[in-house]
Amino acid sequence: VQLVESGGGLVQPGGSLRLSCAASGFTFSSIAMSWYRQGQGKELVASITSAGGSTHYVDSVKGRFTISRDNVKNTVYLQMNSPKPEDTAVYYCNTNPFRPWGQGTHVIVSS
Repeated sequence: VQLVESGGGLVQPGGSLRLSCAASGFTFSSIAMSWYRQGQGKELVASITSAGGSTHYVDSVKGRFTISRDNVKNTVYLQMNSPKPEDTAVYYCNTNPFRPWGQGTHVIVSS
């Protein structure tokens, strides 16, 4: 199993950023995927079912972040709109929090 996150960087509050996670080594289209972030602790941010028909968000990002996936490209995305400074963290994707983690991608929200 390999998970490679990308797309992080410095973004201004109110801007936008799209994170990507390329997955390999498993049947991606059969497994729900999630985005987590590491601030003081590791927090579940958003989840999407295997076919993409259902999503879930932590309350703090509802209405601002959108999770999506492309089962042809074996990639899951996190569109971050109107990010806030408190969204600053290292972001990871995973199938569940008990699996090994990738390297993550660092998002810094600052003016």
